[in-house]
Amino acid sequence: MRSATVIGAGIGGLAAAVGLHRTGWRVVVVEQAAEIGAIGAGITLWPNALRALEALGFGERVRELGKPQESAGMRSSDGRWLSRLDGAEIERELGRPMLGVHRAQLHRMLLDELPADCLHTGVRVTSVGRDGAVPGLDLPPADLVVGADGINSQVRAQYWPDAPSPRYTGFAAWRAICERRDLTEIGVSWGRGREFGIVPLVDGRMYWYVAMPAPEGARNPDERAFLRAQFESWHPPIPELIDATPAEAVLRNDIRHLGGRLRSYANGNVALLGDAAHAMTPHLGQGGCQALEDAVVLVAACARFDDVAEALTHYDAERRPRTQQIARASYWAGRFGPFLANPVAVALRDTAARLAPSSAAIKTFMRVSGWTPPRIEGLGG
Repeated sequence: MRSATVIGAGIGGLAAAVGLHRTGWRVVVVEQAAEIGAIGAGITLWPNALRALEALGFGERVRELGKPQESAGMRSSDGRWLSRLDGAEIERELGRPMLGVHRAQLHRMLLDELPADCLHTGVRVTSVGRDGAVPGLDLPPADLVVGADGINSQVRAQYWPDAPSPRYTGFAAWRAICERRDLTEIGVSWGRGREFGIVPLVDGRMYWYVAMPAPEGARNPDERAFLRAQFESWHPPIPELIDATPAEAVLRNDIRHLGGRLRSYANGNVALLGDAAHAMTPHLGQGGCQALEDAVVLVAACARFDDVAEALTHYDAERRPRTQQIARASYWAGRFGPFLANPVAVALRDTAARLAPSSAAIKTFMRVSGWTPPRIEGLGG
């Protein structure tokens, strides 16, 4: 029985652990947080993410977690529609819907497929050996080490010492879930240098997010009150959604990304996955989706090749070009989309969005989410 140590129990790390476990590997997952999925907000699963979860053996189960979007649209800050897409058209063209899912529910679905004794939480990993050894833990030797420990990856720092450092984009993100249950479509609204997004969840609650310029590391005494003042003149239901959210439920994070591209996601028997490999800005909604793709390709390669180094060479060759291309596209989508601040540029942006046919948006979706997962040999359920 081959064995793997996975550092990080985010969505990508857990998905990789589940896939390896289902293909006969003994898996250990080490996580810094004391409790997995205790906090968080929503995530939009694009069709490529749904295909990835299906490839791991979840099939229709993931559909129970999310609400298929009836439509999606973009508005200006005063409420004028800039573009609209029918959810049925998206599903027809892309072969899958887009689902709004609570991250904690997705975590739980993945965790439930792993042996209870494989998970070690509350462990701050300062180093990891090529045999999966972690200081302070008595772990079995590992054939494979997976660094799925996020943008500040310790695995990347140890085995990729010349890797680019994370960079602050100049923008911060606020996220929350509230109890408003009267909306049925994904919506994003753009103003001058900022955006507000809405994603309905399966239980009827609303996940909303904000992105706008902010000093790095800055915090407000009351983030909800700050946002309420910033968006009080925006169209309904944006102020009402903020009002319906408990102040303690508002999460704030600086938006950072890797300041350059890695030359490889593999180093011997050590692989990087998700944000550890390609942390990207959120403007295409692909961070978690690409981590799920990574997990599937990694598991498929490890099932196909007996030699771990050979499997990781294949993984790197397949994943690095795609993820780095999407990371670049996501960065520039923010710069030339919601974060334009010049009034003339904003007017031109909004006019272009109104005049663009829906087929253009569908083609953009296809370029990002038109991905076919590899078949995973020997996958058990």
